[in-house]
Amino acid sequence: MGTSVQVTPLCGVYNENPLSYLVSIDGFNFLVDCGWNDHFDPSLLHPLSKVAPTIDAVLLSHPDTLHLGALPYAMKQLGLAAPVFSTEPVYRLGLLTMYDQFLSRKQVSEFDLFTLDDIDSAFQSVTKLTYSQNHHFSGKGEGIVIAPHVAGHLLGGTIWKITKDGEDVIYAVDFNHRRERHLNGTVLGSFVRPAVLITDAYNALNNQPYRRQKDKEFGDILKKTLRAGGNVLLPIDTTGRVLELILILESYWADENLTYPIYFLTYVASSTIDYVKSFLEWMSDSIAKSFEQTRENIFLLKYITLLINKAELDNAPDGPKVVLASMASLETGFSHDIFVEWASDVKNLVLFTERGQYATLARMLQADPPPKAVKVTVSKRVPLVGDELIAYEEEQNRIKKEEALKASLMKEEELKASQGPDNNVSDPMVVDASNDHLSAEAAGPRGGGYRDILIDGFVPPSTSIAPMFPCYENTSEWDDFGEVINPDDYVIKDEDMDQGAMHAGGDINGKLDEGAASLILDTKPSKVISDERTVQVRCSLVYMDFEGRSDGRSIKNILSHVAPLKLVLVHGSAEATEHLKQHCLKHVCPHVYAPQIEETIDVTSDLCAYKVQLSEKLMSNVLFKKLGEYEIAWVDAEVEKTENEMLALVPVSSQVPPHKSVLVGDLKLADFKQFLSSKGVQVEFSGGALRCGEYVTLRKVGDTTQKGGSSGTQQIVIEGPLCEDYYKIREYLYSQFYLL
Repeated sequence: MGTSVQVTPLCGVYNENPLSYLVSIDGFNFLVDCGWNDHFDPSLLHPLSKVAPTIDAVLLSHPDTLHLGALPYAMKQLGLAAPVFSTEPVYRLGLLTMYDQFLSRKQVSEFDLFTLDDIDSAFQSVTKLTYSQNHHFSGKGEGIVIAPHVAGHLLGGTIWKITKDGEDVIYAVDFNHRRERHLNGTVLGSFVRPAVLITDAYNALNNQPYRRQKDKEFGDILKKTLRAGGNVLLPIDTTGRVLELILILESYWADENLTYPIYFLTYVASSTIDYVKSFLEWMSDSIAKSFEQTRENIFLLKYITLLINKAELDNAPDGPKVVLASMASLETGFSHDIFVEWASDVKNLVLFTERGQYATLARMLQADPPPKAVKVTVSKRVPLVGDELIAYEEEQNRIKKEEALKASLMKEEELKASQGPDNNVSDPMVVDASNDHLSAEAAGPRGGGYRDILIDGFVPPSTSIAPMFPCYENTSEWDDFGEVINPDDYVIKDEDMDQGAMHAGGDINGKLDEGAASLILDTKPSKVISDERTVQVRCSLVYMDFEGRSDGRSIKNILSHVAPLKLVLVHGSAEATEHLKQHCLKHVCPHVYAPQIEETIDVTSDLCAYKVQLSEKLMSNVLFKKLGEYEIAWVDAEVEKTENEMLALVPVSSQVPPHKSVLVGDLKLADFKQFLSSKGVQVEFSGGALRCGEYVTLRKVGDTTQKGGSSGTQQIVIEGPLCEDYYKIREYLYSQFYLL
């Protein structure tokens, strides 16, 4: 049998709830994503609570709440203690996302599910990987290799490839094949015939317009609203798709020469942009190329002002403006407060760029037709005054006294325990403070000037000349250069530095956004006051899809190309999941699963895999050739059992007939065109073929894969008269392959 693989959804199937899945590979348990929604409902995590202590590793795919929001809570309350793996941007931006979530809620409620320290502690256990970097597990996970690959949805977003014994398990949710302003498209299409593919059906029923058309409509509706004297609110996530919107706005304002102010308002706005400026290598090729040529960072914003508290927006000059504010769900945060203020003005616009989470205010407003009025709860934190403040201070003093009393009692108990039953054999270094035979005279006339120190049980050794306290010599090692030191004692560990930065707010310079810092450092007694209001929705409400996910048509094409042996569908409405399942059963593969919550499905491969040893006698006669990072060779061998019952490959005992030459490699005509051009050959594409010079033509024949399993035969045909150009082009073609 092949590698044993089981998949158990813990959250996020047949609906749009947060993503969290248990993937077990030969008994090694991966928690793939650990999401929560903007309601922070603990009941959603009940399935996770059952398995959290058994998790061996956590893989995070994207830096938003739906993919990692439950990580601090799970580590604090559910017993999750496994190492966490992500890319650097997912780690940094995910940390800021959770800071913003916590600070937004702390301002309007007595939020106690987790603290900033819990967030820091959870993210401290993250191991950062770069794209395509292999990480090998040891111990229980011996033989398992994981590697992150480009997803194309959010900065640092990841498709996880888990490999064991040559079989690949691919986890690919929320991917985007389209190249955008700040991100390259996904590399999912480069994986062919994995043993298992886990993907989502979230966008299976949606189709998108072309990007240029969508960007123009986006800019035009903003300009129309602003010129009519209205304000525009864009509810956004903290560190995700907002980056693409920022670049679109910067570009449109520059092209149209607009002067209307744009504000980016979150508790961590400054830190977000500072981090993003340092992540250019994780962005699109065009951004990296532009930076190399001009040395200008695309996130040096010219038209957008960063704000970190609502007071700064309130103090901004009057007039039409655009505000990007968190949270996208409108459940809490600055976007909620701004919506309440602006909703009643017909000139204003609320522009949604992603679908609201289920049962949130944003989702209600995206209904067709939208509601004319909505009930909202408006909360704010105010300082305690008068009798409330006096009562609070009295309560705090009472708690402090109780804690001091508890501490003194515990100290007394520890002292008694250390002295043991026989007070005469107590520690000679302990001062007997409980001795009550001190005279009033010994304490001095004022009852506290001087006091005799009585040491109970101190007996000087008989060999000593005079009484002395115990002395312990320092047994340090010395060499010719002095005392031998341990360099590790003087090294500042990376996690310590990260922790220091995180306590300072995660900013690149170790500084917290001032607004967020004032919230954390403000220790004044306060309370939350709330009132329910009915808000008349007279403003315009528009939804435009800037989610950055592949649409239904593209998802189907990509899945047909990847052609996995087994397919698992998660995260999507029941209608979308069933639609994609039926399509894939007909056109992708015969084994398609869509499990329910806590339903474990076995997707173990039907292939048989064997481990064999390569004998020294065989390897001594093998001639390797280098192929990229690897070395390859043709081997003719026989299988036999060794003394310890292992299978081994040994040289063939009889005469081996010569084999046909094998060309190893994957030729892309576009790359070969550039190669020929560099050699001075005139070359162009014509009718899907490559015309080389006047007479020679190259074309690919056959498909790389066929539905149902077997690899298709692919040939490269070279046509033309037998002339000097023909032989030269053929020689160049052969040079692109490795001959075995």
